[in-house]
Amino acid sequence: MSSPARSRRDVLRLGAVVLAGALAAGLSACAPDPATEAYLNGDQNAYTTDDFRVVEIPADKRGETVEFGGTTETGEAFSSTDALGEVVVVNFWYATCGPCRVEAKDLEAVWQQHRADGVVFMGVNIYDQADTAKAFAQKYGVTYPSLIDADTGEAKLAFAKVAPIQAPPTTLVLDRQGRVAARIIGPIDGTSILSTLIKDVLKETA
Repeated sequence: MSSPARSRRDVLRLGAVVLAGALAAGLSACAPDPATEAYLNGDQNAYTTDDFRVVEIPADKRGETVEFGGTTETGEAFSSTDALGEVVVVNFWYATCGPCRVEAKDLEAVWQQHRADGVVFMGVNIYDQADTAKAFAQKYGVTYPSLIDADTGEAKLAFAKVAPIQAPPTTLVLDRQGRVAARIIGPIDGTSILSTLIKDVLKETA
C-alpha cells in the first residue's frame, strides 16, 4: 500500500477513536447518578443499605452556622437567617431522581407532624427550574417550599464545607443555631428516623 494511502487510513482511524471518546464523555456527563439510573431501570431499592447512612453530630462537634438562601419555586425569597432559633430540615433533591420520588410522601408526612413545633422544612432542587419543581410538588403532594438552586448552586455550595452533597437525596437537620446536627444520605426510608432526629434536636436548648 502506498504511503499516502496508509497515512489517510491512519488519520481516519484516529478520527474515529477521538469521536468515540468524545461521545462516551458526553454521554457520561449527561447520565443520571447510579442510584437514579438503577431506579429508572426498575430497581425500587436503588440505594443499598451501604448507601443509606444516618449520622448524628454531637453539639460540641458541630461546625459553624450555615447561611444559605435563594428563591423558591413560587418566587418567594428565603434566607436561613430568618429561621435561626428554629430547627430546620433541608432536603436536596431533583424531579427525575427516583429515590427522591420514593421519599416525597414520607418527607411531607414528617413535615406535617412537626410543623406545629415550629420546624422549618426547605427543599433544595439542584437541577430543575421552577415549573418542574412545582409539577413535582403537585404530583407527590409536597406542600413545603424548595429553593431553585440549579442556576447558582449557592445553597449547595453553602453546605460544602460541613456536609458535601454527593448525590441526592440527602437530608440535613439543622439545630437552632443553624448548624448541621444530623445527616441522612439516601431516601429517608419511612418517617420514624427523621422524626426521631428532629425530636432530639428540638429537645436541645438554643
